[in-house]
Amino acid sequence: MKQVVVITGLGDGMGREVAKLLAAAGDSVAGFDVDKKGVASLEKELAAIGGNHYLESLDITDRKGVLRFRNRVLERFGRVDTVLSNVGIGFFSPFEEANLEKALKCLEINVIGASAIFQAFLPSMRERRGGKLIAMSSLVGRIPFPFESIYSASKFAITGLMCSLRYEVEPFGIRVALIEPAQVSTTFAAKIHVLPPEGSPYRDRARRFIARDDELIKTAPTPDAAAKRIYKVIKSEKPAIFNQVDFMSTFFLWLNNYLPRAWRDAILVNHMDIKV
Repeated sequence: MKQVVVITGLGDGMGREVAKLLAAAGDSVAGFDVDKKGVASLEKELAAIGGNHYLESLDITDRKGVLRFRNRVLERFGRVDTVLSNVGIGFFSPFEEANLEKALKCLEINVIGASAIFQAFLPSMRERRGGKLIAMSSLVGRIPFPFESIYSASKFAITGLMCSLRYEVEPFGIRVALIEPAQVSTTFAAKIHVLPPEGSPYRDRARRFIARDDELIKTAPTPDAAAKRIYKVIKSEKPAIFNQVDFMSTFFLWLNNYLPRAWRDAILVNHMDIKV
């Protein structure tokens, strides 16, 4: 069955690739991104692929704008079958030195942003008694990584939000799912990797963490490879609540479930080259 799919944060990366896969399959795509150039170039690509789509340039923190977008989408397509909350920003800093105003922005976009788009479309899904709400979480949504305490907090929050929401909406035929990548080969990490200042007691370990992360990204799944996994979740009639896009996420989550904490901690600090 062809779907109407809403995607936030589709100007680049995984969201963009998912939109193109859906369009190629004949599904209708609606979405937005704060990146005007990304939206404009994707509009051209989707037009070349064919099918029905509606894109906007919009900031997820614009609550009234999100509701206006919702109204336009429902007016145009008549329904929405799946909402993929893909919008998000990263945050890298030793917690002691974290700028809490920037931390608040991270939580606002990553957590409340997802909440806003789900809340906007949930009433129409509930009335139709069907649909899927899919949120982009992360490996760090269940396994916290050092120097990513604020980002981890945002992804733990998304995990908790979706696990709780599932109990509320499944009686109305609405399925809930999480996507949990470890790393994807994009510029996402590079944008946030800033060394602590000279004299910081965390500088050396943060430097080693960044170097290791940059190395791992070289062999991480590409956005189009990750998008194929996300596409399968969107098309699944009854998706699992937890969905990984790469072996590393699956492996680390398995370790997290079964190994003693001391062993897990040792593996993590060695894997990320931050042993004291």
